[in-house]
Amino acid sequence: MAAADAYYVTTPIYYVNDSPHIGHAYTTLACDALARFMRLDGKLVRFLTGTDEHGQKVDKAATDKGMTAQAFTDEVSTRFRELARAMNFSHDDFIRTTEERHKLAVQALWDHLVAAGDIYLGAYAGWYSVRDEAFYAEKELVGGNAPTGAPVEWVEEPSYFFKLSAWQDRLLDYYDRHLDFVLPQARFNEVKSFVKGGLQDLSVSRTTFDWGVPVPGDPDHVMYVWLDALTNYIAALGYPDTEGAYETFWPADLHVVGKDILRFHAVYWPAFLMSAGLEPPVRVFAHGWWTKDGQKMSKSLGNIIDPYALIDTYGLDQTRYFLLREVPFGNDGDFSHEAMVRRTNSDLANDYGNLAQRVLSMIARNCDGRVPEPGTYAAEDEALLDASGALLDGCREAMAVPAPHRALEQIWSVISAANRYVDAQAPWTLRKTDPSRMVTVLYTLAETLRRLAILTQPFMPASSSRLLDLLAVPQGERDFKRLAGDAAGPLPGTALPKPEGIFPRYEEVAA
Repeated sequence: MAAADAYYVTTPIYYVNDSPHIGHAYTTLACDALARFMRLDGKLVRFLTGTDEHGQKVDKAATDKGMTAQAFTDEVSTRFRELARAMNFSHDDFIRTTEERHKLAVQALWDHLVAAGDIYLGAYAGWYSVRDEAFYAEKELVGGNAPTGAPVEWVEEPSYFFKLSAWQDRLLDYYDRHLDFVLPQARFNEVKSFVKGGLQDLSVSRTTFDWGVPVPGDPDHVMYVWLDALTNYIAALGYPDTEGAYETFWPADLHVVGKDILRFHAVYWPAFLMSAGLEPPVRVFAHGWWTKDGQKMSKSLGNIIDPYALIDTYGLDQTRYFLLREVPFGNDGDFSHEAMVRRTNSDLANDYGNLAQRVLSMIARNCDGRVPEPGTYAAEDEALLDASGALLDGCREAMAVPAPHRALEQIWSVISAANRYVDAQAPWTLRKTDPSRMVTVLYTLAETLRRLAILTQPFMPASSSRLLDLLAVPQGERDFKRLAGDAAGPLPGTALPKPEGIFPRYEEVAA
């Protein structure tokens, strides 16, 4: 059982048959926001990502490029690390399935499955999709292809099998006892329907290629790529050693995956784990896919979204904010330039950025550039402070799902309230009519900004850090403990740096 204050979140490990795209960035971004949020909330966090480097598809991609599989995976894995740096991800570990620690873990898990009586030697004859690295029953094919549209080929070869059929009732019982094991619920319903439809034993080894982890005691076989890949989540914790990091962090609090690989994580993975006497993860969350201007992204259409292009065009934190805010997490979403510009200019530049600029500029002009000393709060001041003070609990509830879009919606409701408060209180008028009241209004706004900046750190870390710098908040006073109870706000008299803009507007470049 994991430690009470521990939080373990994982991305799927990404298949290295091609370069990373917006889908990879989106999944890891969601996990990054969660990891940052939980760290700020005092949790001991482990955030894992990495690359899945074995299997027939990788072997073929390497051959097509005239490279060895190892050289090919070394090259492509590096691209995923570079994307993580470009997106300012805060992962604690990056695992590769070609690492020795991973191979040891996979072979140890295999031995446990054998000892449990759930592995037997037979022969596989059926449909296999190299692109999906998945086996499909005849009834699942659509127009002669996999349900994903990928081509399939008939495969006949000796194979070890996992007795997945024996786990049907036990999986359904587990689902009944863990009602939030898979989210969103619509996806969980699909998983349960699939299991209720009957499970076939799963081919878990291949002999027609050798790019994989050898089966213990039978090196003519390499392990099926999904049994191999899924084990990364415990390999990164030191398994088969079940003390240390494993004892602290397992079971994982959350596996975030794309909806296309949910079956592997919600059916095969818990069955493997329970067979080996290990606990399944607490939750698997399946998010949706991004389209571009209403069309599915594909190389043939030339509409693949390059994350680097988004960063270069709109800015890093603007890209992070858009991806987390635009679409309810779990749903499919559509990317368009117009939507991106709208979020950048309306939400960030006009709402959040303008609020910060106005407040800090008024303090600079009217309070000698120092945090003002508030007087007695009026009802309007207390209402705004209460609203910003209530944000932490609301954000905790949203991020526990996870629903980062809901957390951001709540934060923006307070940003909007603060902008209305500025207009209603009109501190520029109070300067002449009631200077002491002006000071209290500006302090109320500075404290609201401080709370907002602390809470937006998981989503837009660099911009939030700059705003906290402008508010002269010390580095050691930026976690969520500074939002709770009677935590002190800005210290009156503290000198503030010269105000500067945080979120520039996006301006179209003339052709």
